[in-house]
Amino acid sequence: MKSKLVGLVALSVLAVCASIGPAGETAAAQLMPRSGSQTEGSVSFRQQGDCSALDGTSAGGHFNPSGKQHGHVGAPEHHAGDMPSLKADANGHVGAIFELSGPTVAAGPNSVVGRGLIVHRDPDDFKTQPTGNSGARIACGVIVKI
Repeated sequence: MKSKLVGLVALSVLAVCASIGPAGETAAAQLMPRSGSQTEGSVSFRQQGDCSALDGTSAGGHFNPSGKQHGHVGAPEHHAGDMPSLKADANGHVGAIFELSGPTVAAGPNSVVGRGLIVHRDPDDFKTQPTGNSGARIACGVIVKI
């Protein structure tokens, strides 16, 4: 399978993880495309760091150590793996910085290190349970501490 670093998505993950871990700790994920994409879609942390399935399903469901309902980041009820939707440019690149509470790069039950990161084809509606009706998984990566 051909690996591809999807624009600034990996930098976005790095920025997110750097802001939620102890000073100096960062993480990144190399995303492997599942199809061509120049779209608006959603991104989320997943239960497993496994991108072996061609459709990305091996990464499992949303990372949800607190057992909450799916929802918009900042709402009282949302998975730790929920993040805002992204919009790719004409080259398929995305740039975003997210501020999240809950997930961390430090060891422990809320750590995202070693977990999957999935980009979906469609925007998240932040209502449909359990995943937001966000369509096919178009890229998958595993988060590693750097």
